[in-house]
Amino acid sequence: MASYDVIIIGAGPGGYVCAIRCAQLGLKTAVVEGRETLGGTCLNVGCIPSKALLHASHLLHEAEHNFAKMGLKGKSPSVDWDQMKAYKQETIGQNTGGIEFLFKKNKIDWLKGWGSIPAAGKVKVGDEVHEARNIVIASGSVPSALPGIEVDNEAGVVVDSTGALDLPKVPKKMVVIGAGVIGLELGSVYSRLGTEVTVVEYLDAVTPGMDPEVQRQFQKILSKQGLDFILGAAVQGVSASKSKAKVAYKLRKDDSDHSLEADVVLVATGRKPYTDGLGLAELGVEMTERGQVKTDAHWSTSVKGIYAIGDAIIGPMLAHKAEDEGMAVAEVIAGKHGHVNYDVIPSVIYTTPEVAAVGKTEAQLKQEGRAYKVGKFSFMGNARAKAVQQGEGFVKLIVDKDTDRVLGCHIIGPGAGDLIHEICVAMEYGGSAQDIALTCHAHPTFSEAVREAALACGDGAIHA
Repeated sequence: MASYDVIIIGAGPGGYVCAIRCAQLGLKTAVVEGRETLGGTCLNVGCIPSKALLHASHLLHEAEHNFAKMGLKGKSPSVDWDQMKAYKQETIGQNTGGIEFLFKKNKIDWLKGWGSIPAAGKVKVGDEVHEARNIVIASGSVPSALPGIEVDNEAGVVVDSTGALDLPKVPKKMVVIGAGVIGLELGSVYSRLGTEVTVVEYLDAVTPGMDPEVQRQFQKILSKQGLDFILGAAVQGVSASKSKAKVAYKLRKDDSDHSLEADVVLVATGRKPYTDGLGLAELGVEMTERGQVKTDAHWSTSVKGIYAIGDAIIGPMLAHKAEDEGMAVAEVIAGKHGHVNYDVIPSVIYTTPEVAAVGKTEAQLKQEGRAYKVGKFSFMGNARAKAVQQGEGFVKLIVDKDTDRVLGCHIIGPGAGDLIHEICVAMEYGGSAQDIALTCHAHPTFSEAVREAALACGDGAIHA
Protein backbone atom coordinates (compact mmCIF):
# COMPACT_ATOMS: atom_id res chain seq x y z
CA MET A 1 0.00 0.00 0.00
CA ALA A 2 1.48 3.30 -1.16
CA SER A 3 0.94 6.58 0.68
CA TYR A 4 0.56 9.95 -1.05
CA ASP A 5 -0.09 13.59 -0.24
CA VAL A 6 -2.66 13.69 -3.06
CA ILE A 7 -4.44 11.09 -5.17
CA ILE A 8 -6.45 12.43 -8.08
CA ILE A 9 -9.16 10.28 -9.64
CA GLY A 10 -9.28 10.99 -13.37
CA ALA A 11 -6.57 12.08 -15.83
CA GLY A 12 -8.59 14.50 -17.95
CA PRO A 13 -7.71 18.20 -18.25
CA GLY A 14 -8.76 18.89 -14.65
CA GLY A 15 -7.04 15.85 -13.18
CA TYR A 16 -3.73 15.88 -15.04
CA VAL A 17 -3.28 19.65 -14.64
CA CYS A 18 -4.07 19.33 -10.94
CA ALA A 19 -1.49 16.55 -10.65
CA ILE A 20 1.26 18.52 -12.36
CA ARG A 21 0.58 21.57 -10.19
CA CYS A 22 0.56 19.43 -7.02
CA ALA A 23 3.92 17.91 -8.01
CA GLN A 24 5.35 21.36 -8.76
CA LEU A 25 4.30 22.41 -5.25
CA GLY A 26 6.25 19.54 -3.71
CA LEU A 27 3.38 17.14 -3.02
CA LYS A 28 3.76 13.40 -3.57
CA THR A 29 1.10 12.81 -6.20
CA ALA A 30 -0.65 9.92 -7.96
CA VAL A 31 -3.41 9.82 -10.55
CA VAL A 32 -5.95 7.02 -11.01
CA GLU A 33 -6.94 6.42 -14.64
CA GLY A 34 -8.57 3.36 -16.17
CA ARG A 35 -8.15 4.29 -19.83
CA GLU A 36 -5.20 2.95 -21.77
CA THR A 37 -4.07 6.56 -22.34
CA LEU A 38 -4.07 9.74 -20.27
CA GLY A 39 -6.00 12.92 -21.13
CA GLY A 40 -9.57 11.87 -20.39
CA THR A 41 -12.49 12.53 -22.71
CA CYS A 42 -10.96 15.76 -24.03
CA LEU A 43 -7.79 14.30 -25.51
CA ASN A 44 -9.13 10.85 -26.40
CA VAL A 45 -12.72 11.22 -27.62
CA GLY A 46 -13.59 14.92 -27.36
CA CYS A 47 -11.88 18.27 -27.91
CA ILE A 48 -8.70 17.09 -29.65
CA PRO A 49 -9.97 14.47 -32.15
CA SER A 50 -12.93 16.66 -33.10
CA LYS A 51 -10.59 19.58 -33.84
CA ALA A 52 -8.47 17.34 -36.05
CA LEU A 53 -11.56 16.41 -38.09
CA LEU A 54 -12.77 20.03 -38.16
CA HIS A 55 -9.39 21.13 -39.51
CA ALA A 56 -9.22 18.42 -42.18
CA SER A 57 -12.79 18.98 -43.34
CA HIS A 58 -12.31 22.76 -43.40
CA LEU A 59 -9.34 22.37 -45.75
CA LEU A 60 -11.48 20.15 -47.99
CA HIS A 61 -14.15 22.86 -48.04
CA GLU A 62 -11.52 25.45 -48.96
CA ALA A 63 -10.23 23.25 -51.80
CA GLU A 64 -13.73 22.64 -53.15
CA HIS A 65 -15.12 26.16 -52.84
CA ASN A 66 -12.36 28.77 -52.49
CA PHE A 67 -9.14 27.53 -54.10
CA ALA A 68 -10.28 28.34 -57.66
CA LYS A 69 -11.15 31.92 -56.66
CA MET A 70 -7.55 32.35 -55.48
CA GLY A 71 -6.08 30.96 -58.69
CA LEU A 72 -5.39 27.53 -57.28
CA LYS A 73 -6.64 25.33 -60.09
CA GLY A 74 -6.85 21.56 -60.22
CA LYS A 75 -8.99 18.62 -59.27
CA SER A 76 -10.54 18.78 -55.81
CA PRO A 77 -9.10 16.20 -53.38
CA SER A 78 -11.08 13.05 -52.66
CA VAL A 79 -11.78 11.92 -49.09
CA ASP A 80 -9.90 8.90 -47.76
CA TRP A 81 -11.93 8.47 -44.57
CA ASP A 82 -9.68 5.79 -43.09
CA GLN A 83 -6.62 8.00 -43.62
CA MET A 84 -8.44 10.98 -42.07
CA LYS A 85 -9.25 8.87 -39.02
CA ALA A 86 -5.61 7.75 -38.87
CA TYR A 87 -4.55 11.42 -38.86
CA LYS A 88 -7.04 12.04 -36.05
CA GLN A 89 -5.63 9.08 -34.12
CA GLU A 90 -2.06 10.28 -34.61
CA THR A 91 -3.08 13.67 -33.19
CA ILE A 92 -4.59 11.94 -30.16
CA GLY A 93 -1.44 9.85 -29.67
CA GLN A 94 0.87 12.86 -29.77
CA ASN A 95 -1.17 14.64 -27.11
CA THR A 96 -1.81 11.72 -24.76
CA GLY A 97 1.84 10.68 -25.05
CA GLY A 98 2.79 14.22 -24.11
CA ILE A 99 0.82 13.97 -20.87
CA GLU A 100 2.53 10.67 -20.03
CA PHE A 101 5.91 12.37 -20.56
CA LEU A 102 4.87 15.21 -18.22
CA PHE A 103 3.87 12.68 -15.55
CA LYS A 104 7.31 11.07 -15.70
CA LYS A 105 9.03 14.45 -15.72
CA ASN A 106 7.13 15.54 -12.60
CA LYS A 107 7.45 12.13 -10.86
CA ILE A 108 3.68 11.55 -10.80
CA ASP A 109 2.57 7.93 -10.33
CA TRP A 110 -0.09 6.61 -12.71
CA LEU A 111 -2.26 4.10 -10.83
CA LYS A 112 -3.73 2.20 -13.78
CA GLY A 113 -7.32 1.07 -13.28
CA TRP A 114 -10.67 2.38 -12.09
CA GLY A 115 -10.75 3.90 -8.62
CA SER A 116 -13.13 3.99 -5.70
CA ILE A 117 -13.00 5.64 -2.29
CA PRO A 118 -13.78 3.02 0.39
CA ALA A 119 -13.12 5.55 3.18
CA ALA A 120 -11.79 9.06 3.64
CA GLY A 121 -8.05 8.99 3.04
CA LYS A 122 -8.14 5.75 1.05
CA VAL A 123 -8.37 5.03 -2.69
CA LYS A 124 -8.86 1.52 -4.02
CA VAL A 125 -7.54 0.63 -7.49
CA GLY A 126 -8.06 -2.99 -8.45
CA ASP A 127 -7.12 -5.06 -5.39
CA GLU A 128 -4.79 -2.42 -3.95
CA VAL A 129 -5.73 0.27 -1.45
CA HIS A 130 -3.59 3.42 -1.32
CA GLU A 131 -3.50 6.07 1.37
CA ALA A 132 -3.83 9.78 0.63
CA ARG A 133 -3.99 12.81 2.88
CA ASN A 134 -6.08 14.45 0.14
CA ILE A 135 -8.27 13.03 -2.63
CA VAL A 136 -9.42 15.01 -5.67
CA ILE A 137 -12.38 13.76 -7.71
CA ALA A 138 -11.78 14.74 -11.34
CA SER A 139 -13.84 11.98 -12.94
CA GLY A 140 -15.35 14.16 -15.68
CA SER A 141 -18.56 13.55 -17.60
CA VAL A 142 -20.16 11.28 -20.19
CA PRO A 143 -22.65 11.97 -23.01
CA SER A 144 -26.26 12.12 -21.85
CA ALA A 145 -28.99 10.53 -23.95
CA LEU A 146 -32.71 11.22 -24.24
CA PRO A 147 -35.03 8.82 -22.40
CA GLY A 148 -35.99 5.83 -24.52
CA ILE A 149 -33.19 6.34 -27.08
CA GLU A 150 -30.61 3.58 -27.11
CA VAL A 151 -27.13 4.63 -28.20
CA ASP A 152 -24.92 1.88 -29.65
CA ASN A 153 -21.56 3.23 -30.82
CA GLU A 154 -20.39 -0.22 -31.94
CA ALA A 155 -23.31 -0.58 -34.36
CA GLY A 156 -22.62 2.93 -35.69
CA VAL A 157 -26.25 3.87 -36.46
CA VAL A 158 -27.45 5.67 -33.31
CA VAL A 159 -24.32 7.18 -31.78
CA ASP A 160 -23.14 9.79 -29.28
CA SER A 161 -20.15 12.10 -29.76
CA THR A 162 -17.69 9.25 -29.11
CA GLY A 163 -19.21 7.06 -31.82
CA ALA A 164 -19.49 9.98 -34.25
CA LEU A 165 -15.70 10.38 -34.18
CA ASP A 166 -15.14 6.87 -35.45
CA LEU A 167 -17.90 5.95 -37.90
CA PRO A 168 -16.96 3.13 -40.31
CA LYS A 169 -17.80 5.32 -43.29
CA VAL A 170 -19.04 8.82 -44.12
CA PRO A 171 -22.86 8.56 -44.08
CA LYS A 172 -25.09 9.89 -46.84
CA LYS A 173 -27.65 11.23 -44.37
CA MET A 174 -27.22 12.20 -40.72
CA VAL A 175 -29.68 13.56 -38.18
CA VAL A 176 -28.14 15.45 -35.28
CA ILE A 177 -30.34 15.69 -32.18
CA GLY A 178 -29.34 18.87 -30.38
CA ALA A 179 -28.04 22.18 -31.74
CA GLY A 180 -25.44 22.74 -29.05
CA VAL A 181 -21.66 22.94 -29.41
CA ILE A 182 -21.00 19.21 -29.97
CA GLY A 183 -23.86 18.72 -32.42
CA LEU A 184 -22.93 21.72 -34.57
CA GLU A 185 -19.20 20.96 -34.61
CA LEU A 186 -19.62 17.32 -35.63
CA GLY A 187 -22.55 18.13 -37.92
CA SER A 188 -20.30 20.69 -39.60
CA VAL A 189 -17.56 18.06 -40.10
CA TYR A 190 -19.84 15.60 -41.85
CA SER A 191 -21.61 18.26 -43.88
CA ARG A 192 -18.24 19.30 -45.35
CA LEU A 193 -17.47 15.65 -46.10
CA GLY A 194 -20.62 15.42 -48.21
CA THR A 195 -23.22 14.18 -45.73
CA GLU A 196 -26.74 15.59 -45.84
CA VAL A 197 -27.06 16.85 -42.26
CA THR A 198 -30.30 17.81 -40.51
CA VAL A 199 -30.16 19.27 -36.99
CA VAL A 200 -33.23 18.80 -34.78
CA GLU A 201 -33.42 21.11 -31.75
CA TYR A 202 -36.08 21.35 -29.04
CA LEU A 203 -35.61 25.10 -28.51
CA ASP A 204 -36.25 27.83 -31.07
CA ALA A 205 -32.58 28.80 -31.54
CA VAL A 206 -29.21 27.12 -31.95
CA THR A 207 -26.52 27.20 -29.22
CA PRO A 208 -28.86 27.80 -26.25
CA GLY A 209 -27.71 30.54 -23.88
CA MET A 210 -25.62 32.45 -26.43
CA ASP A 211 -26.22 36.01 -27.59
CA PRO A 212 -29.37 36.05 -29.82
CA GLU A 213 -27.65 38.04 -32.59
CA VAL A 214 -24.86 35.46 -32.67
CA GLN A 215 -27.41 32.64 -32.71
CA ARG A 216 -29.22 34.07 -35.73
CA GLN A 217 -26.04 34.82 -37.70
CA PHE A 218 -24.53 31.45 -36.82
CA GLN A 219 -27.58 29.52 -38.00
CA LYS A 220 -27.71 31.59 -41.20
CA ILE A 221 -24.05 30.86 -42.01
CA LEU A 222 -24.32 27.13 -41.24
CA SER A 223 -27.47 26.92 -43.37
CA LYS A 224 -25.54 28.45 -46.28
CA GLN A 225 -22.89 25.79 -45.72
CA GLY A 226 -25.51 23.07 -46.18
CA LEU A 227 -26.87 22.20 -42.75
CA ASP A 228 -30.67 22.00 -42.41
CA PHE A 229 -32.34 23.00 -39.14
CA ILE A 230 -35.63 21.92 -37.60
CA LEU A 231 -36.13 24.06 -34.49
CA GLY A 232 -38.85 23.85 -31.86
CA ALA A 233 -38.99 20.08 -32.32
CA ALA A 234 -39.42 17.55 -29.51
CA VAL A 235 -37.89 14.20 -30.39
CA GLN A 236 -40.27 11.36 -29.48
CA GLY A 237 -38.02 8.42 -30.25
CA VAL A 238 -35.50 6.77 -32.55
CA SER A 239 -35.97 3.38 -34.15
CA ALA A 240 -32.93 1.71 -35.68
CA SER A 241 -32.15 -1.23 -37.95
CA LYS A 242 -28.70 -2.52 -38.94
CA SER A 243 -28.08 0.29 -41.41
CA LYS A 244 -30.83 2.93 -41.00
CA ALA A 245 -32.59 4.92 -38.31
CA LYS A 246 -35.83 6.84 -38.10
CA VAL A 247 -36.28 9.88 -35.86
CA ALA A 248 -39.82 10.74 -34.77
CA TYR A 249 -40.51 14.25 -33.53
CA LYS A 250 -43.32 16.68 -32.76
CA LEU A 251 -43.27 20.35 -33.72
CA ARG A 252 -43.99 22.31 -30.56
CA LYS A 253 -45.87 25.09 -32.37
CA ASP A 254 -48.74 22.85 -33.52
CA ASP A 255 -48.05 19.43 -31.94
CA SER A 256 -47.84 17.85 -35.41
CA ASP A 257 -46.02 14.55 -35.89
CA HIS A 258 -43.07 14.19 -38.28
CA SER A 259 -40.20 11.81 -38.96
CA LEU A 260 -36.78 11.74 -40.61
CA GLU A 261 -34.76 8.83 -41.95
CA ALA A 262 -30.97 8.73 -41.83
CA ASP A 263 -27.98 6.40 -42.04
CA VAL A 264 -26.67 7.79 -38.74
CA VAL A 265 -28.33 9.60 -35.84
CA LEU A 266 -26.01 11.59 -33.58
CA VAL A 267 -27.47 12.17 -30.12
CA ALA A 268 -25.81 15.40 -28.96
CA THR A 269 -28.02 16.42 -26.05
CA GLY A 270 -25.30 17.42 -23.61
CA ARG A 271 -23.24 15.67 -20.98
CA LYS A 272 -23.72 14.50 -17.39
CA PRO A 273 -21.26 14.09 -14.48
CA TYR A 274 -19.61 10.68 -14.20
CA THR A 275 -19.10 9.50 -10.63
CA ASP A 276 -20.25 5.87 -10.97
CA GLY A 277 -18.38 3.36 -8.83
CA LEU A 278 -16.59 5.92 -6.65
CA GLY A 279 -18.73 5.06 -3.61
CA LEU A 280 -19.66 8.68 -2.87
CA ALA A 281 -23.12 7.89 -1.47
CA GLU A 282 -21.67 5.41 1.04
CA LEU A 283 -19.11 8.03 2.09
CA GLY A 284 -21.81 10.64 2.66
CA VAL A 285 -20.57 13.03 -0.01
CA GLU A 286 -23.36 15.49 -0.73
CA MET A 287 -24.63 15.62 -4.32
CA THR A 288 -27.00 17.86 -6.29
CA GLU A 289 -30.20 16.58 -7.89
CA ARG A 290 -28.36 16.55 -11.25
CA GLY A 291 -25.71 14.17 -9.93
CA GLN A 292 -23.00 16.80 -9.42
CA VAL A 293 -20.70 16.73 -6.41
CA LYS A 294 -21.43 19.63 -4.05
CA THR A 295 -18.37 21.70 -3.11
CA ASP A 296 -17.64 24.85 -1.12
CA ALA A 297 -15.66 27.90 -2.25
CA HIS A 298 -12.42 25.90 -1.90
CA TRP A 299 -13.64 22.85 -3.93
CA SER A 300 -13.95 20.80 -0.75
CA THR A 301 -16.80 18.27 -0.51
CA SER A 302 -18.84 17.54 2.62
CA VAL A 303 -16.23 14.91 3.57
CA LYS A 304 -12.97 16.36 4.94
CA GLY A 305 -9.95 15.72 2.72
CA ILE A 306 -12.00 15.00 -0.40
CA TYR A 307 -12.20 17.66 -3.12
CA ALA A 308 -13.90 17.75 -6.52
CA ILE A 309 -13.36 19.73 -9.74
CA GLY A 310 -14.32 19.95 -13.40
CA ASP A 311 -17.37 18.37 -15.00
CA ALA A 312 -18.12 16.45 -11.79
CA ILE A 313 -19.18 19.70 -10.04
CA ILE A 314 -21.47 22.63 -10.78
CA GLY A 315 -20.54 24.99 -13.62
CA PRO A 316 -19.87 24.96 -17.36
CA MET A 317 -18.50 21.65 -18.64
CA LEU A 318 -15.39 23.10 -20.24
CA ALA A 319 -11.87 21.66 -20.22
CA HIS A 320 -10.28 25.02 -19.38
CA LYS A 321 -12.65 25.55 -16.44
CA ALA A 322 -11.53 22.15 -15.12
CA GLU A 323 -7.87 23.09 -15.65
CA ASP A 324 -8.28 26.33 -13.69
CA GLU A 325 -9.98 24.45 -10.85
CA GLY A 326 -7.26 21.80 -10.96
CA MET A 327 -4.53 24.39 -10.44
CA ALA A 328 -6.56 26.21 -7.79
CA VAL A 329 -7.32 23.12 -5.69
CA ALA A 330 -3.64 22.13 -5.86
CA GLU A 331 -2.78 25.53 -4.38
CA VAL A 332 -5.40 25.05 -1.64
CA ILE A 333 -4.06 21.59 -0.74
CA ALA A 334 -0.52 23.01 -0.58
CA GLY A 335 -1.68 25.66 1.90
CA LYS A 336 -1.75 28.51 -0.59
CA HIS A 337 -4.63 30.54 -2.02
CA GLY A 338 -6.42 29.00 -5.01
CA HIS A 339 -8.61 31.22 -7.16
CA VAL A 340 -10.88 30.84 -10.20
CA ASN A 341 -12.69 33.85 -11.66
CA TYR A 342 -15.93 32.26 -12.84
CA ASP A 343 -17.02 35.54 -14.45
CA VAL A 344 -14.20 35.28 -16.99
CA ILE A 345 -14.43 31.80 -18.50
CA PRO A 346 -14.60 31.93 -22.31
CA SER A 347 -16.56 29.49 -24.44
CA VAL A 348 -15.71 28.62 -28.04
CA ILE A 349 -17.35 26.71 -30.90
CA TYR A 350 -14.72 25.55 -33.41
CA THR A 351 -16.74 25.60 -36.60
CA THR A 352 -15.83 27.91 -39.49
CA PRO A 353 -16.45 30.67 -38.62
CA GLU A 354 -15.64 30.20 -34.96
CA VAL A 355 -17.96 31.49 -32.26
CA ALA A 356 -16.64 32.75 -28.91
CA ALA A 357 -18.10 34.45 -25.88
CA VAL A 358 -17.11 35.62 -22.42
CA GLY A 359 -18.94 37.47 -19.67
CA LYS A 360 -22.49 38.79 -19.75
CA THR A 361 -25.07 38.79 -22.52
CA GLU A 362 -27.47 41.69 -23.10
CA ALA A 363 -30.33 39.54 -21.79
CA GLN A 364 -28.51 38.92 -18.50
CA LEU A 365 -27.74 42.62 -18.03
CA LYS A 366 -31.35 43.58 -18.76
CA GLN A 367 -32.49 41.06 -16.16
CA GLU A 368 -30.03 42.57 -13.66
CA GLY A 369 -31.25 46.07 -14.51
CA ARG A 370 -27.73 47.23 -15.31
CA ALA A 371 -27.22 50.06 -17.80
CA TYR A 372 -24.84 49.14 -20.63
CA LYS A 373 -23.51 50.16 -24.05
CA VAL A 374 -22.82 47.98 -27.07
CA GLY A 375 -20.01 48.44 -29.59
CA LYS A 376 -20.34 46.28 -32.68
CA PHE A 377 -18.11 45.84 -35.72
CA SER A 378 -18.59 43.62 -38.76
CA PHE A 379 -15.75 41.53 -40.17
CA MET A 380 -16.77 42.88 -43.60
CA GLY A 381 -14.89 46.00 -42.52
CA ASN A 382 -11.77 43.99 -41.67
CA ALA A 383 -9.23 43.78 -44.49
CA ARG A 384 -7.63 40.53 -43.33
CA ALA A 385 -10.99 38.76 -43.01
CA LYS A 386 -11.97 39.77 -46.53
CA ALA A 387 -8.59 38.63 -47.86
CA VAL A 388 -9.24 35.09 -46.58
CA GLN A 389 -12.91 35.12 -47.66
CA GLN A 390 -14.25 35.11 -44.09
CA GLY A 391 -15.98 38.47 -43.88
CA GLU A 392 -19.18 37.10 -42.34
CA GLY A 393 -19.68 37.72 -38.64
CA PHE A 394 -18.97 40.46 -36.12
CA VAL A 395 -17.50 41.45 -32.77
CA LYS A 396 -19.98 42.65 -30.16
CA LEU A 397 -18.52 44.30 -27.06
CA ILE A 398 -20.73 45.07 -24.05
CA VAL A 399 -19.58 47.65 -21.50
CA ASP A 400 -20.96 49.42 -18.44
CA LYS A 401 -22.76 52.59 -19.55
CA ASP A 402 -21.26 54.78 -16.82
CA THR A 403 -17.77 53.35 -16.21
CA ASP A 404 -16.99 51.90 -19.70
CA ARG A 405 -15.79 48.73 -17.96
CA VAL A 406 -15.97 45.62 -20.18
CA LEU A 407 -18.79 43.29 -19.10
CA GLY A 408 -18.84 40.79 -21.95
CA CYS A 409 -18.00 40.06 -25.56
CA HIS A 410 -19.53 37.89 -28.29
CA ILE A 411 -17.66 37.12 -31.50
CA ILE A 412 -18.57 35.17 -34.60
CA GLY A 413 -15.86 35.24 -37.22
CA PRO A 414 -12.36 34.08 -38.17
CA GLY A 415 -10.14 33.22 -35.21
CA ALA A 416 -12.86 34.10 -32.69
CA GLY A 417 -11.53 31.50 -30.25
CA ASP A 418 -8.21 33.31 -30.06
CA LEU A 419 -9.54 36.87 -30.29
CA ILE A 420 -11.74 36.44 -27.21
CA HIS A 421 -8.71 36.22 -24.92
CA GLU A 422 -7.82 39.88 -25.39
CA ILE A 423 -11.20 40.58 -23.80
CA CYS A 424 -10.59 37.99 -21.06
CA VAL A 425 -7.38 39.76 -20.05
CA ALA A 426 -9.11 43.15 -20.15
CA MET A 427 -11.92 41.86 -17.94
CA GLU A 428 -9.48 40.22 -15.52
CA TYR A 429 -7.80 43.60 -14.99
CA GLY A 430 -11.07 45.57 -14.91
CA GLY A 431 -10.27 47.16 -18.27
CA SER A 432 -12.51 49.50 -20.25
CA ALA A 433 -13.46 49.72 -23.90
CA GLN A 434 -11.26 52.81 -24.08
CA ASP A 435 -8.26 50.80 -22.82
CA ILE A 436 -8.71 48.39 -25.75
CA ALA A 437 -9.41 51.21 -28.22
CA LEU A 438 -6.20 53.03 -27.25
CA THR A 439 -4.05 49.90 -27.61
CA CYS A 440 -2.25 49.61 -30.94
CA HIS A 441 -3.31 46.52 -32.91
CA ALA A 442 -1.19 45.22 -35.78
CA HIS A 443 -2.50 45.64 -39.32
CA PRO A 444 -3.79 43.63 -41.07
CA THR A 445 -5.09 41.24 -38.38
CA PHE A 446 -8.47 39.89 -37.35
CA SER A 447 -7.83 41.50 -33.94
CA GLU A 448 -8.43 44.95 -35.42
CA ALA A 449 -12.14 44.08 -35.43
CA VAL A 450 -11.97 43.86 -31.63
CA ARG A 451 -10.40 47.30 -31.44
CA GLU A 452 -13.03 48.70 -33.81
CA ALA A 453 -15.81 47.28 -31.60
CA ALA A 454 -14.14 49.01 -28.64
CA LEU A 455 -14.00 52.28 -30.61
CA ALA A 456 -17.70 51.81 -31.39
CA CYS A 457 -18.39 51.98 -27.65
CA GLY A 458 -17.05 55.54 -27.76
CA ASP A 459 -17.03 58.05 -30.63
CA GLY A 460 -17.37 55.37 -33.31
CA ALA A 461 -15.45 52.77 -35.26
CA ILE A 462 -13.11 53.97 -38.00
CA HIS A 463 -13.91 51.42 -40.72
CA ALA A 464 -17.69 51.27 -40.32
